[in-house]
Amino acid sequence: MKNSMSICSADRRVTIAAPLPQQTRFHEGSAMPAFSFENSRASSNLSASRPVSNEFRVGHVLDDRFKIVDVINRGGMAWIYRALDHQTGRSVALKVPLMQFESDPGFSSRFQREENIGLTLDHSNILKILPATDKSRPYIVMEYIEGRTLAARLREKALLSEGEAVRIVSQICEGLGYLHRKGVVHRDLKPENIMLCKDGTVRIMDFGIAKSENARRLTFGGFSATMGTPDYIAPEQVQGKRGDSRTDIYALGAMLYEMTTGSPAYDGDSPYVVMNARLTGDPEAPRKRNPRLSPEIEEIILHALERNPSKRFPSAGCMKAELDDYNEVPLTERFRRLRPPQLWKARVPLLPKIAVLVVAQIAVFFLLFWWFSHRSHHNNTPVTTNAGIRNVMFQTK
Repeated sequence: MKNSMSICSADRRVTIAAPLPQQTRFHEGSAMPAFSFENSRASSNLSASRPVSNEFRVGHVLDDRFKIVDVINRGGMAWIYRALDHQTGRSVALKVPLMQFESDPGFSSRFQREENIGLTLDHSNILKILPATDKSRPYIVMEYIEGRTLAARLREKALLSEGEAVRIVSQICEGLGYLHRKGVVHRDLKPENIMLCKDGTVRIMDFGIAKSENARRLTFGGFSATMGTPDYIAPEQVQGKRGDSRTDIYALGAMLYEMTTGSPAYDGDSPYVVMNARLTGDPEAPRKRNPRLSPEIEEIILHALERNPSKRFPSAGCMKAELDDYNEVPLTERFRRLRPPQLWKARVPLLPKIAVLVVAQIAVFFLLFWWFSHRSHHNNTPVTTNAGIRNVMFQTK
């Protein structure tokens, strides 16, 4: 059976076809979904086929505590391993940065920040970060859970049933509500960062660009590190703002839109087109893409996707309350107030300014040309003194 795995590139999500065994264990601790095979020998082969200088081999014991059991995945910035914790006897997941990033101060700051935020969180809908001391190198210890990402589920079945989508998003709201009460904003919610566990629970993962009220501001370039992922980014993030809890609610609305319609809220040839569309217009009404969707769920989706943050749900708890009893949601016909994106709207006001600037430059050019021509003519004109003697100021021999 063929599955595919998705990574977040600098521009858009890229889907790569990859044959996976029918029984796989998914874990995500990096920017891309990770997986490990049920057959540990397959994982060992994966390890052996891509040797790098800082790769831990299966059987290696890190800091006399964590024995590497499987290579889960090599992401763009970190290795993910399954390890046995000798202190607890339990399996854990280790996120170990690639060597070239360990010396980068910006990356190190974000990596430490991710661990620090994770250690303060303890909720059934949030992936747990576990404490570890006396480290010989940077790494993060996480609980090891069996399941798969929401992204993997959507690749298997792009259009989820209304009931399944509501159940998933309701649990995400539960975790988000806890995060926001702790003063943490995720800022990069997307299907790749949502784990669907085998026991039916849902976990929010990856706090690499999360914002904490108690942490200093981060500055970093790139989609996934500055402001999220184009398909789920909020308009205020496109404008360069840090965002708040309502930024996460927008991303959650974008995911619910995709789960119930089978496609992202905005389409475009590039991430820049997608992000501009978020600033200048609204998505197509969900029921136009999926007529079987209930009007109440459409109302909830569009409420979460309001471009103005003040018009969204004031909290994840409010959104969860409507999802848990969506048959009672009052209909305000938000779909009638939707406006299609206008690609060049933001550029039109610049045209008069550009025209004025061009005219001004042309005028300055002709003024300087006239001034130099006049000066040259004046300097070459014969001058007569009071004595009547004609002198030529410039003569050529």
